[in-house]
Amino acid sequence: MGMELLARVKKALADVETNLKASEGGALHTLPYHIQWTAKGYSRSAIAVVAVAALIQRPTTTAAIQLGNNEAGGGKVYVMERGFAHQLVHPNFEIESGLHICVHPVGTAMPDTNDITVRNSSSGLAAGSSLSIFDINEGVNDDGWFPWGDWTKCDETGVTPGGHVEAAFRGRIIIPPKAAISMHVVAGTTGSTFTCGFHWFEVPQSELGLGV
Repeated sequence: MGMELLARVKKALADVETNLKASEGGALHTLPYHIQWTAKGYSRSAIAVVAVAALIQRPTTTAAIQLGNNEAGGGKVYVMERGFAHQLVHPNFEIESGLHICVHPVGTAMPDTNDITVRNSSSGLAAGSSLSIFDINEGVNDDGWFPWGDWTKCDETGVTPGGHVEAAFRGRIIIPPKAAISMHVVAGTTGSTFTCGFHWFEVPQSELGLGV
């Protein structure tokens, strides 16, 4: 005998019930977080306009770029979607390049200047206001650098500009108010230069259920 199930769920951080939604055939309506947040206008991207030379060893106290969350306590958190770097200059020999990421905890000093003020939105709508601070070639604390994502390879006959490298965070890095994230490129030579950037979502804490 067939049975029907009627279900309701409670919204996070609110004692309010809401109906689950389904198609006429019974398929539940669910969307990946990045589609919902893009539709809500939470998406932001920024990229440097000045290329910075790659390092040939693990980064320490200098970042190619730093993104600071300058929201007040209780403000939006930055759910990091990806980091990326576009190679502008390439020497005439084969090299590999990869991204290193450092997350700076709450209470860290915000970047000195907002070098890049343009914030792009992936929704096709205006990006709107943002309290983020995006700085280039910034002095930072060494709070622990780690490689993220795949590396890219340029052969000795490569032309520039050309290659790019990406670290897909997909929400595995979250930057609360008064915290920051830094990135640098590590490569086989300092003769390679890159313009670096981040893509993130600025999300109200109530939507994540986080006590940060």
